Amino acid sequence: MVAALIAGSLFTRQLLWTPISAINMTDIVTNQFKMSNASFSGTDENGEPFQIHAQSGRQEYDKPDIILLDTVSGTINTKSNGKTVTNHITADAGEYNRTTRTITLINNVRLDASDGNKLRVNEWVIKL
Repeated sequence: MVAALIAGSLFTRQLLWTPISAINMTDIVTNQFKMSNASFSGTDENGEPFQIHAQSGRQEYDKPDIILLDTVSGTINTKSNGKTVTNHITADAGEYNRTTRTITLINNVRLDASDGNKLRVNEWVIKL
């Protein structure tokens, strides 16, 4: 590629340059690590399985323990009166904190449980 640029410049007598000022370093640092169709699963502190999926996820360079999530969905199982309840969750966004093992769901948070319970809130923190 470099050879093609040098050879091209010899024929046209012009060099192709990208000025440093044209590079948006804030965007590069802010979205250092980006994922599409991010998903992770595991078990919570009670041994119950969970699965979280996000349309996209990203980590900021200066916050390596936080994963920012967009369009979140998933299932979380809990025990209630000796029975397993499957909770289906959705939210517009979320933040997963790897250190505290919590996920904060943000905006249009919906929980529909297999036992018929429903939850509609703007923010919900789940300890995994």
